[in-house]
Amino acid sequence: MMFGRQDAVSRGKLAAKQAMKLSGALLVMATLVSCSSITGKVERGTIDYDKYTAQQIFQRGEYDLAANKPAVAAQSFAEIERLYPYSDLTKRAVIMQAFSYHLDQNYVESRSAAQRYIDFYPTDEDAAYAQYILALSYYDQIDEVGRDQGLTFQALQALRKVIELYPDSEYARSAVLKFDLAFDHLAAKEMEVGRYYLKRDHFSAAINRFRVVVEDFQTTSHTAEALHRLVEAYLSLGLVNEAQTAGAILGYNFRSTPWYQDSYQLLTRRGLKMQASGDNWLAQIYRQMIKGEWL
Repeated sequence: MMFGRQDAVSRGKLAAKQAMKLSGALLVMATLVSCSSITGKVERGTIDYDKYTAQQIFQRGEYDLAANKPAVAAQSFAEIERLYPYSDLTKRAVIMQAFSYHLDQNYVESRSAAQRYIDFYPTDEDAAYAQYILALSYYDQIDEVGRDQGLTFQALQALRKVIELYPDSEYARSAVLKFDLAFDHLAAKEMEVGRYYLKRDHFSAAINRFRVVVEDFQTTSHTAEALHRLVEAYLSLGLVNEAQTAGAILGYNFRSTPWYQDSYQLLTRRGLKMQASGDNWLAQIYRQMIKGEWL
C-alpha cells in the first residue's frame, strides 16, 4: 500500500495520544487480573461482564490495549455501552471502541462506533476525532492503484468533513495531508488506465483519461506526464494543434521535468513548436493557466 509507512507512524502517534488522553492508570483491580492471560479474541460469555462495574470494565479495556490486544479491548468497551448505557463512561467507551477496532483493522466496526459517537455526541470535544477515525477507516484500506477506487472516494468525502467541520482541530492538518495523498491516488488510477489504452493504440480513450487528470487533478504529481501523454496521443492521431498546445502548457509549467524533454523532442523532430495553437480544450486551459483569461 502506497501510504503504509507514513500511516504506521501516524497511527502510532494517535495511539500514544489517545492512550494519554482517554486513559488513566493501566493497573487493573485484582478481581480482573485473572483475565489477563486471555489471548486473541474473547467470545461473549468468556468473561462475565455483568459482575463488574463500568469503571472496572473500562480498566480492563485499557489493560488489553496496553497488552496489544485491541480486539479484546474493543469488546470490553462495547460491554460498557451495552450494560451501562447511561454511565458517564459510556461516551468514552464508544470512542475507545472506534479506536480499538481501528487498531485491530476491523474497519467496519470502527466506522460504526465512530458514527455512533458522531450521532449521539455531535458537539463533544472528541467528535472531531470520531470523524477522523471514520475517515481513516476508509483511507487505511486504499490499496494498489489497479484496484477499484470506491474506497478512495469515500475516504476523500470523510476527510473533507474533518477539514470543513473541524478546521481548528488538531486532526485537520493530518486530514489535509491525507486528502492530498488520496487525491493523488485517484489521478494515478486515471493515468494507469490512460497508459493502458495508449499502449494499445486506443488514442481517443487514452486522451479522455489524460484530459481528466489535466482538468480535474492539476495539483497532483501526475499532471506533467498527462500532458506529455497527450502530446503522444494527439501526434498519433495527427492532431497537431492539440499536441503543440499540450506541449506549450508542459513547457510553461514543467520545464524541469523529463516529460518536457520527451515532448520537446517529439515535437521538434516533426518541425513543430511548443506553442498554443487552434481553439480546443487545451487552448482554453492555456489561456486560463498562463494568461489568466477565464472568460
